[in-house]
Amino acid sequence: MFGGAPPRMLRLARAARDLLAADGTCTVADEASARLARALVDAGMAHPVAVPDGDVPSACDVTVVVPVKDRADGLRRLLAALPGGLGGVIVVDDGSVDADGVGGVADAAGARVLRHERPLGPAAARNAGLAAATTALVAFLDSDVVPLPGWLEPLLALFADPAVGLAAPRIVALPPGPLSRIDGLLARYEAVRSSLDLGPDPALVVPRSRVAYVPSAAVLVRRTAVGPGFDDGMRVAEDVDLVLRMHEAGWRLRYEPAARVEHDHRTTPAAWWLRKAYYGTGAAPLAVAHPGSVPPMVLSPWSAAVGALVLVGTPWSAAAAVAVSAAAAQRLARKLPVRRPRATAARLIAMGAVGTVAQTADGVTRHYWPVSLAACLLSRRARRTVAAVAVAEGIVDWWRHRGRDASVRPGLLGHLVAHRLDDLAYGTGLWWGALRHRTTEPLRPVGTGS
Repeated sequence: MFGGAPPRMLRLARAARDLLAADGTCTVADEASARLARALVDAGMAHPVAVPDGDVPSACDVTVVVPVKDRADGLRRLLAALPGGLGGVIVVDDGSVDADGVGGVADAAGARVLRHERPLGPAAARNAGLAAATTALVAFLDSDVVPLPGWLEPLLALFADPAVGLAAPRIVALPPGPLSRIDGLLARYEAVRSSLDLGPDPALVVPRSRVAYVPSAAVLVRRTAVGPGFDDGMRVAEDVDLVLRMHEAGWRLRYEPAARVEHDHRTTPAAWWLRKAYYGTGAAPLAVAHPGSVPPMVLSPWSAAVGALVLVGTPWSAAAAVAVSAAAAQRLARKLPVRRPRATAARLIAMGAVGTVAQTADGVTRHYWPVSLAACLLSRRARRTVAAVAVAEGIVDWWRHRGRDASVRPGLLGHLVAHRLDDLAYGTGLWWGALRHRTTEPLRPVGTGS
């Protein structure tokens, strides 16, 4: 079996293979099937699809914590969407100017109100609610989200597994009104390409994998797993920091897109661009606190060579990239204990090469765009290469994401422009954060050693 998070190969014994049904499912019926299910789920090669009802926590085991600052209308909308039967709702007013307005909305909904006299940040507000909660599970919901009906049940089911410490829903765009459609270039782009939307497929949340983090805008945690909670010294990326700490502590973290929460995305140009740049500034403190966990690129020696050769952009460099890939496939084939090692190795190397090209394109247009700009000022070939990469990567990105929201049909040109601005904003924040923290750690690629 190939897959997982991070990707790996597992060789199943015949007894284990016999426990898998024809459709690839494994039903836990005894100790052997339980061990197999645990191994596959913990490796990210399988996802739980059903658990006995008696093992699943209920809504009364959940306290919802809402940090808010001067967003009474959003708070009212959120509280009205919460299901009944919850173990409690705590609203933490983080120094709102209109404290009476926020308090009045919370009181009308029967929520408990905690107040910070001055703003301490969303991490500190969530921690205050966490400390006041007494239920086994705590759901953090920001005041700009609206949980859709049925959002809680798929998350609760995951906590039937005692190893799960955190579960997160999919965050999608909030339409502007009951009968409105998402419109405007940035609104359409965010509906299919938001940094908060981690896609339609369930996943184990693991650093340096497809789903490496989950946003704290909507997340359900086991109270005993998070300790004191978020790092309240961080004003950005505190959610990624929590994920990394929980992963290091051995907890299983899951992303479940069957649970859906709508988010009121920023779509005015200045606010949107500054928010993207703000996200980028979080890479530096994360890289310092968790070295190697949030790299801009993850490359093996052969894939780094392929990426460099692709950027050269000449016929001989393309031929050399193919030769390097072929050599890597031959080397891998000698190590694979499978029936058709050469064909399997060729497929794996081809998949790796595609990933390498994608990472290289991201590096050119996103993480290292100041370097790309400097190269363009000095070289005509560099200008052609960067332009080709920017256009080609944008087209591929539009094609991959264009169907994420069935109500939105983003145009290619608009998506391409927004995507390039998105990358410029994040890269700007990334470099600014690195300069402000006086570190190159968030700019360093890491190697896999193979």
